[in-house]
Amino acid sequence: MNQPLKKSDKTLLVGLDIGTAKVSAIVGECLPGQAVEIIGLGSHSSKGLKRGVVVDIESTVQSIQRAIEEAEVMAGCEIRSVFASISGSHIRSLNSQGVVAIRDTRDREVDEQDIERVLDAARAVAIPADQRILTVLPQEYVLDEQEDIRHPVGMIGTRLEARVHVITGAQSAAQNISKCVTRCALHVDDLIPSQLASAEAVLTQDERDLGVCLIDIGAGTTDIAVFTQGSMRHTASLGIAGDQVTNDIAFAFRTPTPYAEEIKVKYACALAQLARPEETIEVTSVGDRPSRRLARQMLADVVQKRYEEIFEMVQAELRRSGHEEMIAAGVVLTGGGARMEGVVELAEEMFHMPVRIGVPHGVRGLADVVSNPIHATGVGLLVAGAKRLGARAPTHPASEAVGTLWARVRKFFAGEF
Repeated sequence: MNQPLKKSDKTLLVGLDIGTAKVSAIVGECLPGQAVEIIGLGSHSSKGLKRGVVVDIESTVQSIQRAIEEAEVMAGCEIRSVFASISGSHIRSLNSQGVVAIRDTRDREVDEQDIERVLDAARAVAIPADQRILTVLPQEYVLDEQEDIRHPVGMIGTRLEARVHVITGAQSAAQNISKCVTRCALHVDDLIPSQLASAEAVLTQDERDLGVCLIDIGAGTTDIAVFTQGSMRHTASLGIAGDQVTNDIAFAFRTPTPYAEEIKVKYACALAQLARPEETIEVTSVGDRPSRRLARQMLADVVQKRYEEIFEMVQAELRRSGHEEMIAAGVVLTGGGARMEGVVELAEEMFHMPVRIGVPHGVRGLADVVSNPIHATGVGLLVAGAKRLGARAPTHPASEAVGTLWARVRKFFAGEF
């Protein structure tokens, strides 16, 4: 296995958030204790995905290349591998469990190999042929009759049980994302579900323990993750999000989609009562027709209806999960769709519980630059990647310092001449 190359004795990681509206590449240094220092960021608009799924390989490859090149320039490194996001309504989840007997060594003390064996047993679940397991997340362990164990390594027993959360995705969707990344001469260290990555970036441990619902409203999908007792219990992805809001505005105001997106970003409000009756906005017409001035409250009415639909679908998903009454910490909104005025107030009215906007925290370096809900998934990919590197080294170095690369080039030519 290749060892990761270093820059200033720190391992470089890259998170690649492949979204419907944009592709973001974030470069970070993995510091001791799994802390992350962000040193580079690149972003480019995305036209090759629809509702989180690749529909145009060439366009997606170009977006990834542009984002990677921008991140390389800012970070001063050559990117070789990435932790990439995956989302879409094909994402499924289920809870499973596995049981193994503790091996008769060292007085039946649980070790890392026992953990690996019981997790392998838990992931042996029947899933549709067109799905693949993306990740398996331990919820708790049971050793003999003792339940709710978080870390059983070192404990003594005879029977170990693991309860886990399994997230699956469509084989074709995962393969197409991997193909796009590979076409950019990059290696995929891992495909990580978007809601899992966002949760790593914006949720606190207290929220996970008390119970919380994360809602990541992107352009193409609304991703949901439910945590109780410190662990993920339910995952879902809805094929309705910010792009539908833009389409509603374009249809209702008879304006081209690019202008509808601009109106949404500048003037939209998710709660009509927050828009004053005297406020007006300029709306570009289709073709050669002159622009018009319309009431901002009309815009808010259109937007509010779509956000109400999104939150109703989330409520239905919560009821289906069986955890609706267990999220004492409330709701955390993140993603680009969470930045709109009135979203928190509308969510509080509908969910009848506390709601806050989730921004990435717990990172160093360019923390102010990424302190925005739109970067939740990208930063979370780095945090998740750092945790996984704590357990295993990547098969390919994520990146190589430019200075080191040129040193090798100079050494080569010195040897040749």
